[in-house]
Amino acid sequence: MTVTAYIALGSNLGYRRNYLDRALQALQERDGIVVTRVSSYYRTAPVGGPPGQKDYLNAAAELQTELEPRELLQALLEIERSLGRVRREKHGPRTIDLDLLLYGDLVEHTADLTVPHPHWHERLFVLQPLAEIAPDAVHPILKRTARELLNRLLQEAASPPLVPETEEAEAAPTRRELAGLSALVTGSTSGIGRAIALELAAAGADVIVHGRRSREAAEAVAEQIRSQKVRSTVMMADLRDPDACQHLVQAAWEEWGGLDIWINNAGADTLTGEAADWPFERKLAELLAVDVTATMLLGRAIGQRMKANWGGVILNMGWDQAETGMEGESGQLFAAAKGAVMAFTKSLAVSLAPQVRVNCLAPGWIRTAWGAGASARWQERARREALLGRWGTPEDVAAAARWLVSPAAAFITGQIVRVNGGAVR
Repeated sequence: MTVTAYIALGSNLGYRRNYLDRALQALQERDGIVVTRVSSYYRTAPVGGPPGQKDYLNAAAELQTELEPRELLQALLEIERSLGRVRREKHGPRTIDLDLLLYGDLVEHTADLTVPHPHWHERLFVLQPLAEIAPDAVHPILKRTARELLNRLLQEAASPPLVPETEEAEAAPTRRELAGLSALVTGSTSGIGRAIALELAAAGADVIVHGRRSREAAEAVAEQIRSQKVRSTVMMADLRDPDACQHLVQAAWEEWGGLDIWINNAGADTLTGEAADWPFERKLAELLAVDVTATMLLGRAIGQRMKANWGGVILNMGWDQAETGMEGESGQLFAAAKGAVMAFTKSLAVSLAPQVRVNCLAPGWIRTAWGAGASARWQERARREALLGRWGTPEDVAAAARWLVSPAAAFITGQIVRVNGGAVR
């Protein structure tokens, strides 16, 4: 039997229109659900919850469904989780909110199901979108139509009706598309990790800075992050120690009640300083401990938590020449270590799908500490092998990371993304 149901949609994090569009698409793709009508999108101020929240974008949709009411409610909850909805505080910000308003003329108030929604007739941001698409829909308890309830609410509130939000007002992703999300970047006191941490903060994310040796350097990065009007804290851990890896995940997860983004950027530096003179065997042990084992332990531990929480993004760090190979000791070492990370990424993505996306960046010639002091021969080689004719920068990698963890990359997982200026080997 097919039943007409009505739902309310709302979002006040990131690119709000995109979240509403994606939720509707997800509903349309569900067996037993057909989306027949959708209201305009309305911009409204948040009601309750913590101060400083962004305005909501609200809408209503009419569904024809063969699902039982509890099955429909479960489908709504699963779509919320798949789009990053995290329930941390009452009336807190959210990527998407899907409420079941009406299911035919059913009236039921139990522990696991409440229809009709107890407050939809009192909330203009729900009632006006509903009245737009279904003015004659009847509240099964009040025995009044959506149009009648809307007129009464407008009269009692002595306020004007809402004005639909034009698509042009939010036609492109906001520059704070990660607002309300939280992240940790390992090895973020310098180089690529620091650039990524600052880029995520510029996109609106709260960021935990991780370091191993210098708390002072970590605090300096955290202070820069806070200048973006987001939260930041510092956590120190030696990732060569498996126990320290587990403790870092636990502490980071508890810091803000969960994490949305985890970036395994930390890597052993065997190219500069005293490490450059280490024997091959010691360099190999260091790279395997930090780049491979720590990435796997951290990825698995945070991934399990994210999957149970129905949402998250993990980003690992590979190397563009791991697959093609590079001559010399460093080529052998980094190809082995980063090749393992890239292979692990693909398997972890399979294990955590569909709740968690896992991808890997594979930078090429990036001017980090080693690149800045490289010989003229290496300088020339980096420019020659990149089709764009220049070294990459940590900021180039950070820009790619920002995109990969954002809603704009929602259909990307299990991929190796090369950031190498078009180098073909």
